[in-house]
Amino acid sequence: MSGFFIGETDGWTLLTIVALAGISVLSRSLFFISEKDWPLPQWVQRGLQYAPIAALAAVIVPEVVMTQGILIHTVQDARLYAAAAGVAYFFWRKGAGQVVLGTIMVGMAVYLPLHIGLGW
Repeated sequence: MSGFFIGETDGWTLLTIVALAGISVLSRSLFFISEKDWPLPQWVQRGLQYAPIAALAAVIVPEVVMTQGILIHTVQDARLYAAAAGVAYFFWRKGAGQVVLGTIMVGMAVYLPLHIGLGW
């Protein structure tokens, strides 16, 4: 019988899990337990402004252009039109206000009727 049980786990594995958990908690809590301010350099702050859109692109792009690891080969795919509408909205708004939320909403407003209504 295979599986992950405490009885089957050796001491080194448990020690590794506990050590990694401890390092993770310590590294994330240093900013909270310190009374000193930790100012970030200007270039880091500027770079962090692009993190949400970069993460969104990293998740969305593979989903738009691939199906189960294979590039899509038809134009009757609702994801293509939803992505095009979202990109058009993004550039129309020129990054003002809640542009990421609006981009997602416009993309979904195009995707859902095509996917559910037409079966694309």
